[in-house]
Amino acid sequence: MNRNRITIADVAAAAGVSLMTVSRAMNDREGIHPETRERILKIAEKLGYHPSQIARGLVTHQTATLGLVMPDVANPFFAQIARGAEEIASQNGYNLFLINTAEDLDREKKALNSLLEKEIDGAVLCSSRLSQIEMLPYLEALPATVLVNRTLDAPCPRVVTLNVNDCQGTQQAVDYLIAQGRQHIALITGPENSISSQRRLNGYLRGLHAQRLPAREELVLHCSPTTSGGEEAALHLFGQQPEIDGVIAFNDLVAVGVLRACLQTQRSIPAQVAVIGADDIPLAGLTNPSLTTLHVDQTALGEQAMTALLHLVCGEETPKRIVVEPKLVQRQSA
Repeated sequence: MNRNRITIADVAAAAGVSLMTVSRAMNDREGIHPETRERILKIAEKLGYHPSQIARGLVTHQTATLGLVMPDVANPFFAQIARGAEEIASQNGYNLFLINTAEDLDREKKALNSLLEKEIDGAVLCSSRLSQIEMLPYLEALPATVLVNRTLDAPCPRVVTLNVNDCQGTQQAVDYLIAQGRQHIALITGPENSISSQRRLNGYLRGLHAQRLPAREELVLHCSPTTSGGEEAALHLFGQQPEIDGVIAFNDLVAVGVLRACLQTQRSIPAQVAVIGADDIPLAGLTNPSLTTLHVDQTALGEQAMTALLHLVCGEETPKRIVVEPKLVQRQSA
């Protein structure tokens, strides 16, 4: 066999194990039985898979290639993160594999397996929809990882978390609307398996509690994090709860959908319904009315994520937990 064509997938198939198990064996990591490790190494050597690495004691080699996994590259929020991440990677001589999972769990798993097969030096995972139990094996197998908009119950070696403080931002939005006299505030948040959705819900509930307003389950609705998802959710809420006078949206795309729903139902903005988005994508300043929103510099977020990843890849010290604070930007919608 031509050893240049041998991949980690070939070794995994020959050994009857997963890509992650082969990666653990090749990189001498925990989570694999010694006998299994030895068997995989013998198979790898027999197939001619990177014999030079085996001869040198399996020291991890670098490919100058990194991964960037995103749930929706069409969303301007993630597009701007990608822009910032790619710029930093390029400046430091790294190639970047960008993979869009389209909010699909199976596609996300396939993407991570593909990156392991390519033996990348590290990856940035944005808003992963995997559960922590599903994610941990990948974090153990990858050489270095930055999680954007995800947290872990306990610190994990070679992993940095980078999060927007969605909880505090949403509470800030609640405070702002209540200060305007709004009493019936709805939350249209994102997918139920989104950590950001959970944080926004927590911030919403905290804000209502702090202002001594009742939390009404019927005023909270999950939706697809898109314009159509926001429009559909808002129409449903307006039909069921016509007294709503304020809406906090999961992101600016959802907020644009809320604006459309207000137009369809002849609700004046902000006189009858105030609307607040999140992220402050370029579109937020172009809508009519323009969106009041929670600003986050998405390009800078991508730059921070990639910088942290490169620190991990190079074995340099870097904070394991980074939190970015959003800022309320007042425009016409609230």
